[in-house]
Amino acid sequence: LNAEKRSDPSSLPAPKPAESAEVKTLELRLNEIKAMDMSNMKSAEKKSMRKEVKAINHRLHSIGGGVYLSVGAVILIVVLLIVLL
Repeated sequence: LNAEKRSDPSSLPAPKPAESAEVKTLELRLNEIKAMDMSNMKSAEKKSMRKEVKAINHRLHSIGGGVYLSVGAVILIVVLLIVLL
């Protein structure tokens, strides 16, 4: 019917050099923001910094990828392993 060639899901793509450079610049910006003295800033400036930090964190998570397992999935896997082995 619909025969498509699928890549092996266990093989992870190699990180691109541009992505690793981007990650470094984003982490550098986060460190700069953390080092800032926020006590002298106005509330609008603090709000814009919070938005920037959230955007950077969101971008870092999207770059990182990864596999996330819920607690229920881990318990299910352990129970299946116990039953099968």
